[in-house]
Amino acid sequence: MRYLYRAIIEKNGYMKYISHLDMLRLFRNAFKIAGFRLVYSAGFNPHPKLGFALPLPLGYSSSCEILEFEIREYADPGMIVEKLNAVFMEGLKVKSCETAEEGKSYASRVMAASYEIYIPGLCCNEHMLESFLKQEEITAEKVQKKTGKNKAIDIKNMIRSLSFKNIENNTVLCAELDAGSTSSLSPELLVSAFVEFAGLKIERWEINISRTGMYFNK
Repeated sequence: MRYLYRAIIEKNGYMKYISHLDMLRLFRNAFKIAGFRLVYSAGFNPHPKLGFALPLPLGYSSSCEILEFEIREYADPGMIVEKLNAVFMEGLKVKSCETAEEGKSYASRVMAASYEIYIPGLCCNEHMLESFLKQEEITAEKVQKKTGKNKAIDIKNMIRSLSFKNIENNTVLCAELDAGSTSSLSPELLVSAFVEFAGLKIERWEINISRTGMYFNK
């Protein structure tokens, strides 16, 4: 037998520096310690049926990661939350869990994601944001996988919405961006384009990015 589940995961603090592959290993071991038997694929190199809807880049925090997994025996979702959280260290938390039905995975249905981008030392205003969005093209340098070279691309049509809020002398950009197989925009490209437009001299490590939501096709 196999039972499908979907869990909402929170990742912050030092845990945001754990890579995606290490996160999968961490969860695989956590399920084992907690006493849940994951379902494995068949074949020469079996792997656990365990995956995130949209892998979170290294260094990002999130309150809304979606983990889909299959286990061999039925378990109450509340018990799964309790037992996994008892295993995890600070910075990683299962917020909720529910049973799921057969069908397309969330990984195949994702179409957009929202982020909060914290930029210190900047006080954005309506004029700055409007001027940024009204450009005919919003260009950013993207590294090409095949050649390793930078290529300027226009990201304007991949920005679904962009707003801001100021906290003292710092700005938080609230962005909803394309995500998924058809069209996908990394927040890194938006950050580089906006920082250059604003004429801000800042190191990338000073900017914090957190994923706040994901949106899916039916």
